[in-house]
Amino acid sequence: MTERHDAVDVIRVKRDGGTLTDDQIDWVVDAYTRGVVADEQMSSLAMAILQRGMSREEIARWTAAMIATGERLDFSDLGKPTADKHSTGGVGDKITLPLAPLVAAYGVAVPQLSGRGLGHTGGTLDKLESIPGWQASLSNEQMHRQLRDVGAVICAAGSGLAPADKKLYALRDVTGTVEAIPLIATSIMSKKIAEGTGTLVLDVKVGSGAFMKDIEQARELARTMVELGTDAGVFTSALITDMSTPLGLTIGNGLEVTESVEVLAGGGPADVVELTIALAREMLAGAGVTGVDPAEALKDGRAMDAWRQMISAQGGDPDAVMPTAPHIEEVRAEADGVITRLDALGVGVAAWRLGAGRARKEDPVQASAGVTLHRTLGDTVSKGDVIMTLHTETEGRMPRGMAALTEACDGAGAVEISDGTEYSDGGFDRTIVLDRIGTAT
Repeated sequence: MTERHDAVDVIRVKRDGGTLTDDQIDWVVDAYTRGVVADEQMSSLAMAILQRGMSREEIARWTAAMIATGERLDFSDLGKPTADKHSTGGVGDKITLPLAPLVAAYGVAVPQLSGRGLGHTGGTLDKLESIPGWQASLSNEQMHRQLRDVGAVICAAGSGLAPADKKLYALRDVTGTVEAIPLIATSIMSKKIAEGTGTLVLDVKVGSGAFMKDIEQARELARTMVELGTDAGVFTSALITDMSTPLGLTIGNGLEVTESVEVLAGGGPADVVELTIALAREMLAGAGVTGVDPAEALKDGRAMDAWRQMISAQGGDPDAVMPTAPHIEEVRAEADGVITRLDALGVGVAAWRLGAGRARKEDPVQASAGVTLHRTLGDTVSKGDVIMTLHTETEGRMPRGMAALTEACDGAGAVEISDGTEYSDGGFDRTIVLDRIGTAT
């Protein structure tokens, strides 16, 4: 087969600051997926994209080319609107677990294709696999049936969705091009558009525990993804949310499942509840469900009913008690005062080292490992108070988990306690949702 373009010519265009044509983009994405364009050539092009950027038109075409390498799901015969959420990842970010059944309780189908954790950010599938019997892998037919019968499904994305992304993602990870916003956006949106949802709400995290450390970078990524979704005919909006401090009071797979169930039972930490409801409002509005308060379905049990049905449908036991780690260690306050810093990255790395996360995609994770917070940002503590508990199934992991807390924030430590003079106005008010980008709802 004679190729209609040459990889070197395509690289040169972007290297020199030029604009790739639609045909060049279609060809290079397809040819890389087929193995015609070599890894070293695509890594060179990815670096050129990182340095030179891409126009909105180029990004849209690249996304379409990624989608074209695989299948597209179609839920139009369900007879009800569909909505999905994607988070760029954080520490203690268990929001998908209560959110999917909450939205389903209002008659909106939620096809939530999720992934596994890597590094200090947790994976939704890893959390749910803490539940005995729960299965992450479903066929398209099983997914379709569960959406029709239950209304919500959280499962692994099949290999047929945007296979070009899987190959390119792995390459970016080892070539220093992960930070390229056009490639982040096309990676996320190619899978989400191929998934076939009618509404997509993006949770773009910013802060020490997030991939994006700067709010302007987070806004740029959010705008890019909202534009891609909108251009593809998907109602898309984004919330920029704080990830400088962990979400909730638990970090770790089984620990986060337990906390999610507390939220579904009408309790749970205020920040988790706040963000769950904010995202639910966005999803429901995009799906055309207005005039409702999602908080009501948390209080009256409808969301919990949907959760139990969703877990049971995938073989899980919704009444199962989460496993308990055999090794624990407490972290105590070293002085009286107010907690003025609780660094998400430090706590996330601690949980990862304890066994809650993985360094390589093939690594196993521990269901019971992680961190429980007993105090959080703005809380008053006395010397000796327990601030957090570390959990692990492997005693030898504990020293490195503990060390992550002291290494955080350039060696200043993940936890900072001050005299509280900055709270002389009467208290601490953490803002979770920092900005919103998208069509008015």
